[in-house]
Amino acid sequence: MRYRPPPPLVDILRAVLVMAGLAAGCGRVDQGVTVTIWHQSRPNEREFLAAEIARYEADHPGIHVKPLYKETEELRSGFQAAALANAGPELVYGPSDVLDTFHTMGIIGNLEPWFPAADQAEFVEGAVTTLPSRDGSGRRDVVQIGDRFGNHLALVYNRRRVPTPPRSTDELVRLAVAATTDDDGDGRTDRYGLVWNYTEPFFAIPFVTGFGGWVFREPEGTPPVPNLDTPAMAGALSFIRDLRDVHKVAPANCDYELADSLFKTGRAAMIVNGDWSWSDYLENPAIDAAVAVLPTVDATGLPMRPMVAPKGYSLNANARGAAAEAAIGFVRHMTSEPVQRRLVQRLRMLPARASVQDDPVFADDATLAASRAQLENGRLMPVATELRAVWDGMRPAYQAVLGGTLEPAAAAVRMQRDAEGFIASMHKRIEPSPLVPVLATAVGLGLLGLLAWQVPSFMAFLRDLRRNPTAYAFALPAVAVIFAVIVFPFVWNLVLSLSDMSLVRFRDWRVVGLQNYAEVLSDPRLWGLSGVFLKTIVWTVVNVALHVALGVMLAVAINGPVRGKSIYRLLLIIPWAVPAYITALTWRGMFDYEYGAVNLMLGKWLGLPAVNWLGEPLRAFEACIIANVWLGFPFMMVIALGGLQGIPQELYEAARIDRASRWQQFWHITLPLLKPVLLPAATLGAIWTFNNLNVVWLVSNGGEPQDATHILVSYVYKSVFNLYRYGYGAALSTVMFLILLAFSLLFLQRTRATESVYR
Repeated sequence: MRYRPPPPLVDILRAVLVMAGLAAGCGRVDQGVTVTIWHQSRPNEREFLAAEIARYEADHPGIHVKPLYKETEELRSGFQAAALANAGPELVYGPSDVLDTFHTMGIIGNLEPWFPAADQAEFVEGAVTTLPSRDGSGRRDVVQIGDRFGNHLALVYNRRRVPTPPRSTDELVRLAVAATTDDDGDGRTDRYGLVWNYTEPFFAIPFVTGFGGWVFREPEGTPPVPNLDTPAMAGALSFIRDLRDVHKVAPANCDYELADSLFKTGRAAMIVNGDWSWSDYLENPAIDAAVAVLPTVDATGLPMRPMVAPKGYSLNANARGAAAEAAIGFVRHMTSEPVQRRLVQRLRMLPARASVQDDPVFADDATLAASRAQLENGRLMPVATELRAVWDGMRPAYQAVLGGTLEPAAAAVRMQRDAEGFIASMHKRIEPSPLVPVLATAVGLGLLGLLAWQVPSFMAFLRDLRRNPTAYAFALPAVAVIFAVIVFPFVWNLVLSLSDMSLVRFRDWRVVGLQNYAEVLSDPRLWGLSGVFLKTIVWTVVNVALHVALGVMLAVAINGPVRGKSIYRLLLIIPWAVPAYITALTWRGMFDYEYGAVNLMLGKWLGLPAVNWLGEPLRAFEACIIANVWLGFPFMMVIALGGLQGIPQELYEAARIDRASRWQQFWHITLPLLKPVLLPAATLGAIWTFNNLNVVWLVSNGGEPQDATHILVSYVYKSVFNLYRYGYGAALSTVMFLILLAFSLLFLQRTRATESVYR
């Protein structure tokens, strides 16, 4: 039994609008062509792109190029969803690491008809990405044309503190130790010798290659096999840990933002970062930055070799006709020699076109010369979907080493096991159950029974429709919207939960039965004593309890005879008014071990030691709860304030005459009369908190450390968008819905929240 997605709503609406326009017979037809580009360029790159778009549009008046910036994960998941619905941008711009996923799903086109072998030869080796064709013919599809090549890490140093760059790791350690200083003598490090984003495995690859390791076994097979349980990996992890804990040249929990900020402000002597960041450093007047090749590892005699990759353009498989031709024309413009030379001069990035590599600017510009030298000393990033599984397999064990809970050798073993498990999950194929026809028959009979049961209601509806057509006409738009955004997605999710939709079956998925539900209900990572479900329950109960307690307490305080009541209300509503995205990121910065406001207050005001909020699993979970309590209590406060306004003051006057204390008044009058508004609000708050992805994802940076702060909704997100297990994710989300439905019905019934307090 095979299902195909129906025409997307966007296409239906577009067709209706076009037909309406033709029927109206008014307005002129725009002969122009719009090319939409989704990209993930940094601010300086966006300025360059905007300038080139303006040049291209001036030379091609009939074409409009519309760039749209998206974060890396948003672009990846959004393009998959749009392409599945036969929509999306004509061009996608970014690094090559996601191309195998897009190609396997069949959502990017083959560029070879526009860029034959002769044109491909004009690019440097590796700048044009090809993959084996999905039709099994043995040919290779051109899936990306790069406009720059490199995207690699190198060592950037501040010449005011490190006059000459290190050539070996021993020299690196010596220079970094000398540059790590406590300037004011308060016992806290003010300037560090070396910083980099050591929370992400990608930034650890130069250390791994320097110790002789690599991410996949060589030669790479199909699918490639991880190569993480090696002495090279253990040696690299030990060296990275010693840089921070033994030599103390790097701060605790140094993520990308902290490393970047420390170097830009002169509080770090050296940083390991990519070519996308160099122009910001070189143009910063606060430092005297220069780029150098990563040093050689003394223990092995091998150079530290970063991953190198192209960044370029891929064509949406749904792009056709004039839009596709215009998109290819823009790609040709961006990869032409004049544009490539401007890219080199403006962004100091290496071009993809071979002829521009001989530009005299490479001899005169030390940054470009160092970048090209580092490029020659790099390794091409594998264009394999399995690389994402490797990153997910490396990250928890890598962070456990830095957290002091796992030794490097044991971490290498765990990395290998986890990466192999994730790859197996990606490629898992589910065969249809023999019970699928029975299930389909049962569903069909159930629908027929439902229709038969509703026949009297339907006939009554038709009679009422004839009597009141205008009323139904006004209600129709609301009904259509509810169907489009609630009913249809819900039913579609149920269908997907019964399917084998995944990376290997993205378009040709089938209904296979209840296997996904069986796997969800038997997954020990979800239902064990330390599983995700129990953490979700703790997360929900603690948050809602504190939301209600703080909200009611503040509402009672503000509702009393307080001067400046309106000012306090305004201040207390701010956490709810500020976007959750901004608040979560702000709290993440405040929880930083070295520079966060929370630890500074603990130390200066209370004399307590600093807490490693983001580096320890339990502390990170507590940090997420604190941030979410801050976000949620204003809602409960507003609800309670509204309820307090409706309580008759005569009840309090009578209680005071009977000499009831304030606590007795609160317990016997305020709380019972707040019940009708507070309990439904608490139910709604529990549902929101149970499904609150933003805070956990942003404060803990996607479940870090060690994937130990996940709740069910973030676990679903990772399963769907990291491992491409769409059927499994749909089944788990359905189970979550049933849990919340059962809780809501039981809670409202047991608490009698919908009953009036006056009986």
